[in-house]
Amino acid sequence: MSEDYNTTLDESEPLWQQNVFVLWFGVFMTGVALSEVMPFLSLYIDTLGTFSKNQLSFYSGAVFAISFLVTAIVSPFWGKLADRKGRKLMLLRAALGMSIVLFLMGNVTNVWQLLFLRALQGGMGGFISNANALVATQTPKKHAGKALSILVTGMTAGNLIGPLFGGTLATFFSYRTSFHITGIILFLVFLLTLFLVKETPHISTPRIANASTKYLWAHIPNKQLIIGLFVTTMLVQTVNTAINPIISLFVRELMHNASNTTFIAGMVAAMPGIATVIAAPPFGRIGDHLGTDRMIKIGFMIAVIAFLPTAFVTSISMLMFFRFLVGISDATMLPAIQTLLAKNSPTEMTSRIFSYNQSFQSLGSVMGPMFGALIASLFDYRGIFIFCTIIIIINAISFNVSTRHLEHQST
Repeated sequence: MSEDYNTTLDESEPLWQQNVFVLWFGVFMTGVALSEVMPFLSLYIDTLGTFSKNQLSFYSGAVFAISFLVTAIVSPFWGKLADRKGRKLMLLRAALGMSIVLFLMGNVTNVWQLLFLRALQGGMGGFISNANALVATQTPKKHAGKALSILVTGMTAGNLIGPLFGGTLATFFSYRTSFHITGIILFLVFLLTLFLVKETPHISTPRIANASTKYLWAHIPNKQLIIGLFVTTMLVQTVNTAINPIISLFVRELMHNASNTTFIAGMVAAMPGIATVIAAPPFGRIGDHLGTDRMIKIGFMIAVIAFLPTAFVTSISMLMFFRFLVGISDATMLPAIQTLLAKNSPTEMTSRIFSYNQSFQSLGSVMGPMFGALIASLFDYRGIFIFCTIIIIINAISFNVSTRHLEHQST
């Protein structure tokens, strides 16, 4: 049965390419929706009441973080439903849900309504994990790495463009209008997914289709590998976001309080995303031939080379160069992790596996800024990069243990 299924995929190459193209735009806009509030979230909250400086900081942090926390909690539920009812259905749910929630954010009258809608935004999530799962199951295996790498560039580009997009809309229109416009664009994603994304159902027995996660998990041959990949994803995201709370402050220190600090900080923040967008597709193709586990190990080496010297930089150009290398390491690891998850997940559980991975990634998005702020307060800004290097080494050791177990099973 699986041979017939793979043959069907190979005979419909334009179909999987169309899916990748449409879903790239979907994950791009999801990335934009998640990151566009960064330039003006605190300013928008400040218009919703009279707050002290400490209150404003607290509400801004809570409103920003709650979306990721809720995503981490509910993603497995949506993944389980996707495996039973279909990934396209979950894509439509996520796109329509985010569209409505983002539009309503432009109509709130107090901070609690905004907090609730941000939580609901996290609850409505799952577009990215299900896009990955659908592409992984609907793409011929020989093209899987390339296809998943393209999706990674969509999410990365969305996160990169999001703050610029949101800041531009807020400048030329208003905070509220920026939410309305984003909601309308996400409704367009819903329509494109509805009419253009095609999912060929995987035929499985009713017993398997309705099996519990516990039952399916018990029959996964490489549980240690998959858990190791979850942890790898979380720690990669932790080190990627650890610099977020202090990036502007570190740039200001290097530039000795120059007047264009904000602009330069934006350029520094963009470097990893630019590198990932450029490097992920060719690295995905290389991974299809070289081996996905080897690509991840190469990514760890590049990450150490990128983070450790950053603790000793003395100029903005050096900082930009090493942040660009961080993006190269992400381009090496992230698509390879997705591909390795796809290859080692039963089709009946693919969405659940990808949704658990998204949960761990969301936890990393919460942990990174928290650890970054803590390390900066204890050891100065440069201590963050030493901390990140240690986390990368721990991550590499953990991953090597996981893959050694895999190799042992295959021999």
